Amino acid sequence: MKTYHCFWLLFWAGQPHQSFLTPLSKRTSGFPEKEKVLVLSGNSRQDLHRSKRSWMWNQFFLLEEYTGTDYQYVGKLHSDQDKGDGSLKYILSGDGAGDLFIINENTGDIQATKRLDREEKPVYILRAQAINRRTGRPVEPESEFIIKIHDINDNEPMFTKDVYNASIPEMSDVGTFVVQVTATDADDPTYGNSAKVVYSILQGQPYFSVESETGIIKTALLNMDRENREQYQVVIQAKDMGGQMGGLSGTTTVNITLTDVNDNPPRFPQSTYQFRAPESMPLDSPVGRIKANDADVDENAEIEYSITEGDGYDMFGITTDKDTQEGIITVKKALDFESKNLYILKVEATNTHVDPRFLYLGPFKDSATVRIQVEDVDEPPMFSRPAYIMEVKEDVPLNSVIGTVTAQDPDAAKNPVKYSVDRHTDMDRVFNINSGNGSIFTSKPLDRETLLWHNITVIAAEINNPKQSSRVPVFIKVLDVNDNAPEFAMFYETFVCENAKAEQLIQTLSAVDKDDSYNGHQFSFSLAPEAASSSNFTLQDNRDNTAGIFTRKTRYNRHETSTYFLPVVISDNDYPIQSSTETVTIRVCACDHRGKMLSCNAEALIHPTGLSTGALIAILLCIIILLVTVVLFAALRRQRKKEPLIISKEDIRDNIVSYNDEGGGEEDTQAFDIGTLRNPEAIDDNKLRRDIVPETLFLPRRTAAARDNTDVRDFINQRLKENDTDPTAPPYDSLATYAYEGNGSVAESLSSLESVTTDGDQDYDYLSDWGPRFKKLADMYGSMDSDKDS
Repeated sequence: MKTYHCFWLLFWAGQPHQSFLTPLSKRTSGFPEKEKVLVLSGNSRQDLHRSKRSWMWNQFFLLEEYTGTDYQYVGKLHSDQDKGDGSLKYILSGDGAGDLFIINENTGDIQATKRLDREEKPVYILRAQAINRRTGRPVEPESEFIIKIHDINDNEPMFTKDVYNASIPEMSDVGTFVVQVTATDADDPTYGNSAKVVYSILQGQPYFSVESETGIIKTALLNMDRENREQYQVVIQAKDMGGQMGGLSGTTTVNITLTDVNDNPPRFPQSTYQFRAPESMPLDSPVGRIKANDADVDENAEIEYSITEGDGYDMFGITTDKDTQEGIITVKKALDFESKNLYILKVEATNTHVDPRFLYLGPFKDSATVRIQVEDVDEPPMFSRPAYIMEVKEDVPLNSVIGTVTAQDPDAAKNPVKYSVDRHTDMDRVFNINSGNGSIFTSKPLDRETLLWHNITVIAAEINNPKQSSRVPVFIKVLDVNDNAPEFAMFYETFVCENAKAEQLIQTLSAVDKDDSYNGHQFSFSLAPEAASSSNFTLQDNRDNTAGIFTRKTRYNRHETSTYFLPVVISDNDYPIQSSTETVTIRVCACDHRGKMLSCNAEALIHPTGLSTGALIAILLCIIILLVTVVLFAALRRQRKKEPLIISKEDIRDNIVSYNDEGGGEEDTQAFDIGTLRNPEAIDDNKLRRDIVPETLFLPRRTAAARDNTDVRDFINQRLKENDTDPTAPPYDSLATYAYEGNGSVAESLSSLESVTTDGDQDYDYLSDWGPRFKKLADMYGSMDSDKDS
């Protein structure tokens, strides 16, 4: 039921006037209406003097959300100048005038044409005026009044968010703050309880609660476990009118997530794990993976694995895969099936981030047993050492054993082992090895001064399975023996002045030795016996590996002797003693009084052995004549060799001259006269060769005539034998070709490709007799025989 409040707004004029109320028209709503009259008063038109007037009331009140079918009545304007004869006209202006609010210009009744909403506009300010209809002039000044909209409860509470999201740690205490929700009501909070909101929980009990006045949500249940339930959906209601019946309400949803805390220890799903690992597994290779389950997430589920005890504590290691939180067991040391084939480990899994609040739940770790079975594989032979170092003297005889390497098959089968030298590390084949016992011996002479260290590689392979092989480096040091004589450190060529005095030092000598000396070299110097007594110089050994050359006489004459050659014997003190004779060249020179050399050449006019210019010219002419003679002789000899080889077609002998033409094959009988070969008697043995001129003329040799029906092969063999013993026979500048192919020749193939079937059937000892050019081949193939023999 709507109640209409009527207010009288009176306007008092300064002069006496008549005031009255205009009766209201009948309302269609069926409710009694009180009069709402705004009375206007003022002077007559003749009296221009305005009197003082004042407003007692200046506002109307109107309920919002009118639901009637007619216009809503607001109030009435009335002027004391209105005589009721229709001469006045009422005008309304301001907020909504003419659209939202209309006025009856005759009666002054104000009506609202539309439903009003206080939440859209709570107050309207309008201005009213009465004018003379005939003249259009105002009879009263313009008056301002207010229409205020009264509120009704037509808006439900609205939450600031449609959905709230919140999170709290699991296992939180009761009363822990979760989130605060807020709802607002658009109704007038100053008028009644339309905007008074009360909160309540519709869904989410008994886990959560909400404060009715503040909207704060709190936990209501102790020890909520995320692992049991992680997500909660809570529905909160906000109701106006203080929560009384008939109030409007709104709801919102709050999604609450329980965050994880470390309240669960890791647990292995099984107590024992078994893995297999081949003994050939490389170091740091993974053997297997184990995982302890942890119901927590993120950093609370991080696990650290460790091996706490077991007989494989030092053989295996374990690391944590940060992505999967698995423990990866790896090999730390080489496995050996023959030594140990089973390892038992105890592995422990521990949380890395422990929350002290939950230590009462128990230790945050767990352990499991891991059994690792080592599998046997076919392994290559193993040497007794990772490397071998051997020493040998450089003068050791050939085939002398310098050391032995040892390798064994580590498998239970103990297969026999065969040794060999990797020839890529011993290209010169200086060493060889006994394939059965691994003894290394020399196959060539050694020289420490050429190469001090020999680094070779020895291969040990199983005889039954050569693919199973291993290698070991062998370092061979060549020890020195005193096999090199000392020699001068440099070539000595010095001079002596013609005016030198006796016992004057002219040169100091020093020596070097290629051999090594552990205690240092000690050299002794002396003149050769043939020069010790007749020499013009003396030698003094300084006993410090140096010696000095001194003059024996006072003066020297370069015209008599310009150069002296002084032989010096140098010896060492090692065993066996080595010595060498070196020569010092001493030139006689002219010097000034300070001993500074001026000239060492004798004058040509005084030299007794000089040649005259005429003699030199004669020698030069003889050389030129000799060269011309040789050139002419060579030209004549070349011209003789260019004579035609065959003069006549009847001149057919044992040799065939090839002009590099290609014939027509076996059926081409026009290429040459085959009848000569078929008729041996037709050949005249007394004919001389006409293709060349023999240097020595020999008497023709009579050969025995061939028998009748002699095969061509016998004829060719006979001619071959005669030409081999005939010094006048080819080769010259022609090619002797015996190209006959008989039918089913008993000579078989002349090729050497099928003469030897295998390398083992060939004997290469004859290569040593061919001279130094074939020495390398003899060494290569000879050493191959030695390898096979060993």
